[in-house]
Amino acid sequence: FPEAVMERVLDGVKEADLLSFREDAAIPPPGTEAFDVYSGAVREACSIRELLNKNTDELQGVVNALAGQYVPPAPGGDLLRDGSGVLPTGRNIHALDPYRMPSKVAMARGRAATNLTLQMHLRDNQGTYPETVAVNLWGLEAIKTRGESLGVVLALVGAVPVIEATGRVVRYDLVPLEELGRPRIDVLASLSGIFRDSFANVVELLDDLLRRAADADEDPEMNYVRKHALALVDEGEDMEGATARIFSNPPGEFGSLVNERVTDSSWEEESALGETWASRNSFSFGKGGRGVDRRKTLDKLMQTTTQVVQVLDSVEYGLTDIQEYYANTGAMVRAMDDIQGGEGKVQASIVESYSRNPRPKKLNDALRLEYRSKLLNPKWADTMVSQGSGGAFEVSQRMTALVGWGATTKFQEKWVYDQSAQTYALDEEMAKRLRESNPEAFKNILGRLIEASNRGMWDADAGVLDRLRDLYDDIDDEIELGSVSAKRLSEINQAQRKR
Repeated sequence: FPEAVMERVLDGVKEADLLSFREDAAIPPPGTEAFDVYSGAVREACSIRELLNKNTDELQGVVNALAGQYVPPAPGGDLLRDGSGVLPTGRNIHALDPYRMPSKVAMARGRAATNLTLQMHLRDNQGTYPETVAVNLWGLEAIKTRGESLGVVLALVGAVPVIEATGRVVRYDLVPLEELGRPRIDVLASLSGIFRDSFANVVELLDDLLRRAADADEDPEMNYVRKHALALVDEGEDMEGATARIFSNPPGEFGSLVNERVTDSSWEEESALGETWASRNSFSFGKGGRGVDRRKTLDKLMQTTTQVVQVLDSVEYGLTDIQEYYANTGAMVRAMDDIQGGEGKVQASIVESYSRNPRPKKLNDALRLEYRSKLLNPKWADTMVSQGSGGAFEVSQRMTALVGWGATTKFQEKWVYDQSAQTYALDEEMAKRLRESNPEAFKNILGRLIEASNRGMWDADAGVLDRLRDLYDDIDDEIELGSVSAKRLSEINQAQRKR
């Protein structure tokens, strides 16, 4: 590549202000290995830019489809994870073959994430293994990663996929305990509705594996799946229910409904959110039936769970960006803490699957980093609010999520609320921009801050709280007046048309 092109790429990296960028960075000398690596990166960047500019294929693809013409197929995926292979857009995308999940790479990465998560648990719990680990299995994450969260489940139990000559996975086999070198960890697999409906074959293979684990001729103290199944049988549960480990919403339904309750502020005690999650996710799936309500088994598993794992598949959406994370991971932690006596023993690990090495982080550490880098980052705030009504809505959504995390996991750190109030409400210029672009979003931002104070999540300074309440009353009156004016204008227009 011409040196001018390479200089422009380097300038772009500097302008992006990347965390990993070194101030003394320069183009490596030609003929060196570093130069070859840099040239390859520039070549890929130019290729991606060219493919991104081919967005006319999207409209043409729709036209061809409507005309019954051929639309070229292409794999779907994530641009940051899969690179230029997912471009250009506008093709007939397909996900993955569910009979080849997890892929070899996904299994290896899932195993690595599991080992790190267990090491972290051993450090924090005097060298003891968790008896049960809850893992969220989400459909879109599975598609993007080719099944990394499934790899986590298999690694916990101590199992590997058996692949036939065609490349299809035909079963999951247990690894001998001598080879595993630790106890088999029991799992509570919590499925999203998309995963449940898209990967029925995986659900059946996983159910078969867990039944065999429960039936294995092994010491229950080295096989927690068997230990807990036998305990349930002793309590009068049949073997079908005692080995159920795969849970989701009722058949044909989606979501925990926790985010709806948080959005509507229709809850009093935090325990109500945990109960909402549990009542919506007590339906087991597998060979023995699809959607059998097994609340007793779920409760038993929650009593022995000390770790929850959530895989993040992309930097595009984080824990604070959408409501589903606190509505599932957060509410699951709430339900488990409540059933264990509210002692806060349950920890959540967030696996950053989008990085080169899948690294688990403690939930609170991940939330702190995300709030610093997004909601409370001046550059992020200014850029988002500059997007007008949509940007204001996104800020508003993150304030709702802040209350959601506070209610479900007690993430109630004062500095986050203090800085949010200063950035989006008490800064006159920012408040003016939000108010003008999206009054409803601005009202929600104020309302969530006041709600957090009222619910005891935020020990707000009295003066700050008074100002927030005054602003809320003003914007509420303004919206109501606007609604009345719009209604009156509509009535006048209708009367004029009748003439």
